[in-house]
Amino acid sequence: MENGGLDTYTVLLLVGVIGIAAQFVDGSLGMGYGVTSATLLATIGYSPAVASATIHVAKIGTGVASGAAHWRFGNVHWRAVAMLAVPGAIGAFAGAFAISYIAAEVTRPWVSLVLAALGVLIIARTVLRRSPAIRIYTPRLRTLGPLGLIGGFVDSVGGGGWGPVTTSSLMAANRMAPNQVIGTVSTAEIVVALSASVGFLLALGSQGIAWGAMVALLLGGLVAAPFAAWAVSRLEHRVLGGLVGGMILFYNAEGVLSLIGLGGDAVVVARVLIVIGSMALTVVAWRGRAAERDGSVEPVDPSLPVPEATA
Repeated sequence: MENGGLDTYTVLLLVGVIGIAAQFVDGSLGMGYGVTSATLLATIGYSPAVASATIHVAKIGTGVASGAAHWRFGNVHWRAVAMLAVPGAIGAFAGAFAISYIAAEVTRPWVSLVLAALGVLIIARTVLRRSPAIRIYTPRLRTLGPLGLIGGFVDSVGGGGWGPVTTSSLMAANRMAPNQVIGTVSTAEIVVALSASVGFLLALGSQGIAWGAMVALLLGGLVAAPFAAWAVSRLEHRVLGGLVGGMILFYNAEGVLSLIGLGGDAVVVARVLIVIGSMALTVVAWRGRAAERDGSVEPVDPSLPVPEATA
C-alpha cells in the first residue's frame, strides 16, 4: 500500500481526523461517512475492497454511538429501523461478495444520476416549498424493504451509499421529519455494517481489513457522534433539507458528468457551483423559516415524537 511518503503514525492520525469529520457529516446529515472515508483511504493506497471492508468494521462502533445519541435526542423511528435494517443487512452481505466480481465503475454513474435527481427533489420539497407539512407515516415493508436491500448492496460495493440511497429517498417522500429520517437511517446502519463486515471477513479474510485505519476511523467517529446527533436535533428542517440535497448533488456530480464524457475541471466547476448554490439556498431557507403551525406535524406512535418547532 502506498502512503504518499507519510509515516504510519501520520497516516493513522490523518485517518482519525477524517473519521471525526466524516462521522459529524454522516450523523448530522444522514450520509457521507462511507464516501468521505473511502475517498481518503483510496488516496493513500487502499484497494476498494479493503477500504470498504475497513470502513464497515469501523461503522459498527460508530453506528452504535450514533444510534444511541440519536435515540437520546428523539430522532429514531424504531419500526422503520427494523424494516430498513433486515433487508439492508441482506443486501450488504451480498454486496460484500459481489465487490470482488463486479466493477463498481460500471453502475456508479447511473446510481449517481438517480441520487442527483433525488437531491433536486429534496431541495424542491424542503426549501422551495413554503412550510411543507410532514404527513402521517406508517412504515410499510413493501416500501422500506426494497429500499434497504438496494441501499445495503450499494453501500458494500461502493464503500458508501447507505445514507445517500435511504436518506435521500425517505427525505424526498416527505413523510418523516428530516431529523427522524437521519436518526432512523443512522441507527439501521449498525445492522447493515455488521452484516457487511461478516461478508467481507468471509470473502477476504482478516488480512482484507486495515486494522490500524479501522481503529483510527472508529475513535474519530466515537468523538464526533454525540455532537452530530445534537446538531441534527437543533437544525431547522428546511435548512437541513437544503444541506442534505446539496451534499447529494456534490457527491454525485462526478458520476453524473461521466455519463456525458466530462471530468476533471468540469467536475470541479460543477461542485463549486453546487456549494455556492447550496449556501444561497441555506440562507433563503434560514430567512424564510416560519414557526410550524400546531398540528402540522402529527405523531405516528409513541416511538415517533413530534419535532419541536424552532423559532
